[in-house]
Amino acid sequence: MEDELGVFLLSRTSHGVRLTEEGKLFLAEARTVLTHVEESVAKVRALARGEFGELQVGYVPPLDLHILPRALARFQRTSPGVNVVLHDRGTDELCQELRAGSLHFAVMMQPSEEAIAGIEFEEVGRYPFFVAMAPRHPLTRLKAVPIEDLAKQPLVVLDRKRNSEFHRILKRVFSPLKPNIATESDSINSLITEIGTGKRVAVVSQVFKQAVGGRLLYRRLVDVEARMCVGIARAKNGDVTPAGEKLLAAIRQTATGFGGSAK
Repeated sequence: MEDELGVFLLSRTSHGVRLTEEGKLFLAEARTVLTHVEESVAKVRALARGEFGELQVGYVPPLDLHILPRALARFQRTSPGVNVVLHDRGTDELCQELRAGSLHFAVMMQPSEEAIAGIEFEEVGRYPFFVAMAPRHPLTRLKAVPIEDLAKQPLVVLDRKRNSEFHRILKRVFSPLKPNIATESDSINSLITEIGTGKRVAVVSQVFKQAVGGRLLYRRLVDVEARMCVGIARAKNGDVTPAGEKLLAAIRQTATGFGGSAK
């Protein structure tokens, strides 16, 4: 090794052998390298067990209000070393980022045939729709709301640019009638505020109802077969780590235990 390095690592005398200054530095550096190798081996093994790494996960509101927090809590009890980075996106944006490889997977409504190219979608639950309204709104007198009555009401919806898939679902909910969209909100909070004024109502899913709870009142829709289909989307050519598979399992358990009917 001394020949290879071109320096003396040991000082040899009749009294014994000791490290030279170069030898002391080389020994310290070698120990550091061995420590890094051991740490790297431990990390790789932890990654293979799904206990280390980082996951980029997309979602559409309001799934971040109920399903995702519960699934993440379940996941992090067994995988505290995994960092999960959440991305709030619209349906079309999620599909684009999945195809680009910037997201490992996404929890979202089922994309349309136009948006789903290159995407695998696994359904985890179907949830009925309700009408959300403020206390003392005239529709609160009804136990259930016929779609004909709802079509006469001004609606507040999430903006079409980021939630195009929900607008497509809304057309199916009202078919053959047309929804009377009065306002588009840019977030769940602004949507709730608009409903709270008492001037407008909204069509929301069971997920929204259970997440928001008593802040609003809800009435079921009569004779509406459409359901909000929630699932896990990933790129067909994507790769999910063992940690990702663990989180996916937690999402499936949470969604099915949340009251969604399987397909």
